[in-house]
Amino acid sequence: MAATPIRRQPFSWAWLGLVPFFLFALAFLIVPAASLVSGSLQDSDGNLTFKNFLDLAQPNILSAYRLSISISAVTAIGGALLGFLLAYATILGGLPRWMRVFLATFSGVASNFAGLPLAFAFIATLGRTGLVTVLLKELFGINLYDMGFSLYSFTGLSLTYIYFQFPLMVLVISPSIDGLRKEWKEAAENLGASNWDYWRYIAFPVLLPSILGAAILLFGNAFGAYATAFGLTGGLLNLVTIVIGAQIRGDVLHNPGLGYAMAIGMVVVMAVSLSGYSWLQRRSERWLR
Repeated sequence: MAATPIRRQPFSWAWLGLVPFFLFALAFLIVPAASLVSGSLQDSDGNLTFKNFLDLAQPNILSAYRLSISISAVTAIGGALLGFLLAYATILGGLPRWMRVFLATFSGVASNFAGLPLAFAFIATLGRTGLVTVLLKELFGINLYDMGFSLYSFTGLSLTYIYFQFPLMVLVISPSIDGLRKEWKEAAENLGASNWDYWRYIAFPVLLPSILGAAILLFGNAFGAYATAFGLTGGLLNLVTIVIGAQIRGDVLHNPGLGYAMAIGMVVVMAVSLSGYSWLQRRSERWLR
């Protein structure tokens, strides 16, 4: 019996469309990651060392990670809660349709409005001589800074981060809220369930993986922020990103190897966050297809 000849698949020119993607990934993902690993394993003389990773246990380094994780968690929870309520109000709350269009447009712009422009905007608004600060003092006799508020503190930075966190939540959670089928609510009402029962036993459990996944995404978004925090506080807060910048480019804390090791620590945290986000998204897609 003659052997069946093996047919070779003809070359597809469609693969050429992926060339820009592979080049982009090589230039901005693979090469920088390899540079981080290589730099973290070298001392100031270029010799192989693991001291940089051992130095991550220093109190000031651990404090930087704790502070960054704390701010990221607070702003992720606050942004997720506010963003979900806004998305629910505009999609299912019976508001005019133009409100949804306006919120979607605003969220698309505000979620990308970060860095130095956002820091300057908040300084001009809530700084010691900011517009809102002065108006509250002159019109109502309320001095925010005498009451303990400071824009250049944990609270002030968290408030600034929430500005670009909740619009991102609106963009991420809106498709999931749209995915709730009307038939589910109608069936629940026919069985005698109240609106509270519907949300408690049906809608919220279905949306919970999407909400948690979006919150994890917000956590990663805040954890990697640098320009906003540096522009607002000038390095007063010991965040991981600010410490990394000081280690790599600073004159006092100049230790690039330690900075690279801290960056790898950030990559690990971000990888865990994105893995959790992907797992939760797969769970939510089973119901919201």
